[in-house]
Amino acid sequence: MRPYDVRTLPFMRAASSDLRVLVLLKRSAASVCIALLLAACAKNASYVPALPSGQNAGTAADYMTGTRFLEAGKKSMGLVTTQFRYRVKPLLKPMRRTIASPSALPAPSACVAFYGATCYTPSEIRAAYNVPSTLRGRGQTIVIVDAYGSPTISADLKTFNDVFHLPDSALNIVYPAGRPAAFDSAWAGETTLDVEWAHAIAPEATIDLVVAPTAYSSDLDVAETYAVEHRLGSVMSMSFGVDEPAISGGSSNKYLSHGDAVYQEAREANITSVASTGDFGASDSSGAAVASYPASDPLVTAVSGTDLFMSDSGAYQSETVWNDSDPALCPFGCAYGAFGATGGAPSVLFKRPRFQREAVRGTARQIADVSYNASPYTAVMVVASFADGIPSYYFTGGTSAGTPQWAAIIALLNQARGGQIGYVNPALYALGGRGEGSPAFHDITVGQNAYFTDPGFPAAPGYDMPTGLGTPNVTNLIQALSGQNGQEEGDHSSDS
Repeated sequence: MRPYDVRTLPFMRAASSDLRVLVLLKRSAASVCIALLLAACAKNASYVPALPSGQNAGTAADYMTGTRFLEAGKKSMGLVTTQFRYRVKPLLKPMRRTIASPSALPAPSACVAFYGATCYTPSEIRAAYNVPSTLRGRGQTIVIVDAYGSPTISADLKTFNDVFHLPDSALNIVYPAGRPAAFDSAWAGETTLDVEWAHAIAPEATIDLVVAPTAYSSDLDVAETYAVEHRLGSVMSMSFGVDEPAISGGSSNKYLSHGDAVYQEAREANITSVASTGDFGASDSSGAAVASYPASDPLVTAVSGTDLFMSDSGAYQSETVWNDSDPALCPFGCAYGAFGATGGAPSVLFKRPRFQREAVRGTARQIADVSYNASPYTAVMVVASFADGIPSYYFTGGTSAGTPQWAAIIALLNQARGGQIGYVNPALYALGGRGEGSPAFHDITVGQNAYFTDPGFPAAPGYDMPTGLGTPNVTNLIQALSGQNGQEEGDHSSDS
């Protein structure tokens, strides 16, 4: 008997030499061991901390013991207490062909000819975005926050490493409010993507996967608060979101207030917070432009998506806005139809922060801040076995693919700096936000993020909402930021 109900997943069983290839589009996140116990945790270990005396798991106040959180708790009196649920929306499409040799994937052009999509590997992505070979994340810890987690993540990461010739991973899993009682296939896919691709870009960094028992705001507040209060890592990746209009009470919602307090504490602790902008255009298929939270919080770096084109050797060629609903943008003949399109829209909850004053017109905070390869047609590969215990390949995309990779890039930057850059948005906009371009970014100027007939926004030279400042030339970005203070102009107050 299978321990989990996977009837909704069109996964296909495969022999060890005949792994099946599926397409998976998703958002994801991850879980971790606290910093003080890392030395005592075995590799790929999990840990459930004891709660303070007299407290029960599952409330955002459980770990709000710092000054910032106590202040937030007082301010939440009288606020709207309705919870919201963070979403991930993976799209799965089986590709009913096999890979003959799991250890040697075809070149991108061969994958396109055979599958209608690329099969980018870690080495190819690192080459295309010019990730320096001398930086691999040693001494850094990447925190990935997720709901539900995946029961097979440790084994899947081991297989991923074996297939792509990566070093063994230091993966710690912590459940601040206890282990999840339920299994969620979408979040398991998200967890897999985040953990494997954070490791792909920073293969010597430790990954702390912090797992909430549900996707409700109270439980993910606990996970984020725990990670920040215990200073688990130098960067926190959150590949999930909720449309701002779905937050009851908007700025008067206490869980929004708690979340913003977490990101303020992260900034004060020199921890970088990174989140995805969403996968169904500027509207998230709602009919109106909507920003996704927590990406819309100015204390968070918002990551959107592109189509990345490279040579078989990994040489960067070009990028466009990820938007499968636009026939002019959907690549390689668009054989499987529209998987999605990158998010990116103005916020209705946050005013324009100071760091955007030269890049953005109007008075609202705009997302994205940066972008990264995201289309399932220009796919990266993951390995997962949570469906039936048998490892399978997946073609994968979504803005949640770029979020953990940007988190890994921040870890590489911190390694190069010999210290944490922390709140990085002001420094990023100082490089690329004045319209003159920067060698640290690939400026994406082709495309738009209107999903089918819903509203959207065009790409343009310099900053734009579909792709922000652009995608990274990682070597140049690290060189430009190695001597900079990420905290300059570092509050998140409005400039208007």
